[in-house]
Amino acid sequence: MSLARNVDLLRRLPRLDPRLGGLRLPDFGASAGASSPLQEVTDFGDNPGALRMFAFVPAQLQTPHALVVVLHGCGQTAAAYDLGAGWSTLARHYGFALVMPEQQRINNANTCFNWFNPEDTARDSGEARSIREMIAHMAEAHRIDPSRVFITGLSAGGGMTSVMLATYPEVFAAGAVIAGLPYGIASNLREALDGMFHSPERPERELGDLVRRASSHRGPWPKISVWHGSADRTVNPGNANEIVKQWLDLHDLPATPMAETNVDGYPRQAWWNRDGETLVESYAITGMAHGTPLGLADNDQRYGVEGAFLIEAGISSSYHIAKFFGLTGWIHDAKKPARSPAPHLARSIRTKVAEEKAAPKREPRSFDLGQIITRALTAAGLMK
Repeated sequence: MSLARNVDLLRRLPRLDPRLGGLRLPDFGASAGASSPLQEVTDFGDNPGALRMFAFVPAQLQTPHALVVVLHGCGQTAAAYDLGAGWSTLARHYGFALVMPEQQRINNANTCFNWFNPEDTARDSGEARSIREMIAHMAEAHRIDPSRVFITGLSAGGGMTSVMLATYPEVFAAGAVIAGLPYGIASNLREALDGMFHSPERPERELGDLVRRASSHRGPWPKISVWHGSADRTVNPGNANEIVKQWLDLHDLPATPMAETNVDGYPRQAWWNRDGETLVESYAITGMAHGTPLGLADNDQRYGVEGAFLIEAGISSSYHIAKFFGLTGWIHDAKKPARSPAPHLARSIRTKVAEEKAAPKREPRSFDLGQIITRALTAAGLMK
């Protein structure tokens, strides 16, 4: 690496704190663990990557049962990322199980998943094997449908999401990478930093072959959703294009998007198969720095809390990812006995106005539209 690039690297790293004998890391939510719905699972199987396992299973699960694996970013914990991205809230609302692996400082000083370390990125080895064991444990304990296992992650967690999709493609129906990197582009720290800061372009076939060499699987391949902020200075946005190229090659899809639309004000590209099923999609969050985009969902709900690397952007990536996974069509309230439909508000107001006008005038009185609207709102169940 050139001197200029090394200087740039040092400028980006956290400052050293001699009292700690190492990197000074910000606290991204130590208090989140106290109120977190996540429960630690200690005896889940082989753990060659020395990761911790946290899980959440809501009282009601949609049928067939689904599982989402969520991988946090550097400097974060499972509980802090869950609080910020809102995944346990989504899981409770839509009835799916959640497993959130957590990195330990003994493995990585910045608690980053080691998405570039050959020992942790090969099938049946290191951190990849540990995460696979967690999935197997959840599948057995909660009767998860093998065809409804999904994975997503931010930054280094996004890089590890690429690792899991490549090394265990038969396990996942779909994945989502947020501000992450393609699989196989780095096997040491120098190559990882080069990929993060510069994202050198590679031919589509070369990128696809990196995944094909990771296992004996030859398809069908998982679907993938890619998210990246255009102003990201931590992981070059060019990595989003490289991830898309990697999976377009695997799915044998053309480079030109089949659809380009705007979702909540941001450009989305999509590619689908002959049956019309979207296999690859990509969101470019214009003007956003490094992190997970937060905002109102289509159902006017907000999932997550703004914080470090959790950025208010006017679009809820967690919700749209869950929707891409096919998990948002079920709400546990729908399982309860159906209630009588609420009266139509506008129709209620019109009816009340007509009744007031038609009522016999026993004594002079004023026409109070405010009271009429109040009674209509009460009849509609929107006011007590």
